[in-house]
Amino acid sequence: MGPLEWLSLEEPTFVALAVAVLHAAVAGVTTGHILLTKESPRSAAGWAALVWLSPLLGALAYVMLGVNRVARKASRLRSAVLLPARTPGEALAPPSIVSHLVPMRTALDAISGRPLVGGNAVVPLRDGDETFPAMLEAIEQARVSITMMTFIFDRDAWGLRFVDALARARERGVEVRLLIDGVGTWFSWPPVLGALRRAGVPYARFLWSLNPARMALLNLRNHRKVLVVDGLVAFTGGMNVRGSFFQAPTEGPRTADQDLHFRVKGPVVTELQDLFAADWAFTTGEVLEGPLWYPPQAVAGQMWCRVVPDGPDGDLLKASMTLFEALCAARHAVCIVTPYFLPEEALSAALEAAARRGVTVDVVVPARSNQPLAAAAMRADLPNLIAHGVRVWAQAAPFDHTKLVVVDGAWACVGSANWDPRSLRLNFEMLLEVWSPVFAGRLQAVFDAKRARSTRVDADALLARSVVTRLFEGLARLFRPYL
Repeated sequence: MGPLEWLSLEEPTFVALAVAVLHAAVAGVTTGHILLTKESPRSAAGWAALVWLSPLLGALAYVMLGVNRVARKASRLRSAVLLPARTPGEALAPPSIVSHLVPMRTALDAISGRPLVGGNAVVPLRDGDETFPAMLEAIEQARVSITMMTFIFDRDAWGLRFVDALARARERGVEVRLLIDGVGTWFSWPPVLGALRRAGVPYARFLWSLNPARMALLNLRNHRKVLVVDGLVAFTGGMNVRGSFFQAPTEGPRTADQDLHFRVKGPVVTELQDLFAADWAFTTGEVLEGPLWYPPQAVAGQMWCRVVPDGPDGDLLKASMTLFEALCAARHAVCIVTPYFLPEEALSAALEAAARRGVTVDVVVPARSNQPLAAAAMRADLPNLIAHGVRVWAQAAPFDHTKLVVVDGAWACVGSANWDPRSLRLNFEMLLEVWSPVFAGRLQAVFDAKRARSTRVDADALLARSVVTRLFEGLARLFRPYL
């Protein structure tokens, strides 16, 4: 073929050649990025296969879902906007820890990089029935400052009550800052943003942009739920601001969603305020400092607590490593309640190893999930876990959004993180460790009540279902990193 003869190629052949060359170039560059940035060989191989086998679309999917770009942005902003250094409340005495959990405490010190502080009181609040009135009462009593962040803030009857309460606090001269996840603002229509603007409530959206070049960041979501009032009392856990969690006692048997939230007082509130302040500075550039946001803390109880931030930045995998260490340290019993149970390989291995050591490992999940695809993927994994001794219980309706872990009746963990890859790798989450047999006992009672209304999952029954059903569940499992 002469130097210009390629111009005489028929148009379909020319287009096919051009697309092939473009695909090879794009796939080559994308594969290079995958090899340089992906730590997991399995993840790297999966993405590379998708990029080469799905011309252009695979590369687009990788750019949208596989590139963690927020870490670099977070590092730049947090190095430019230095939050003021503060010392949390000093420990009154070394915490009394069950001897076999001492190595676990040492490991968690290293993982979190944050202090374990004493003098706290943490009180469980059941469902929206107890949580929403308690949060609104605290907002009404605020005198100087309110900080609040949530994943979902619905524009329903309860959401509008929060808007009104925040607006009244603002009118009293209280400084208010509200942070809502960019995706979470769209879980109700119309979104609550208009009501917030009309009420004069200062708010910001985390990682939200209509710029197509930044749309991939929407895959990285702030799933944390924290309310701090006057820097002295905090609320945290797994509950979003939405009316589906509330049911009046006069309405008969419960049909509303279940969840657990917590009122926190004591020096660890400073740590929760720090968590908000970091996310607010990241989003808006405003640094919150001084006694308005950080008043002196007093001893409020006997519990030892630590905040563990987790997210696709410098805190990547801290929640996963915390749970892994707890499973490795357990000697007697591990109790878990989670709405989504898709543990990654390391956590699955730790669960199985604990069960083989003779630890009683119980996991309560919803019998019917609000995320059918995630539930299908979970069912594909359960037979293997059950075969190794992990006991899984399906809790009858209504749907339970609760997240808790209790180890050996001495250590408890609550917060916003679920047992799934999205939560532990892609979302910004937080855990609250509580070292207290009293608190662990309270959560154990909650767990026991949930297990009592659950049915134990049978592996043989799962494997006896139709091939079509199991094929669908196996297919769903392929999407588990984004469920």
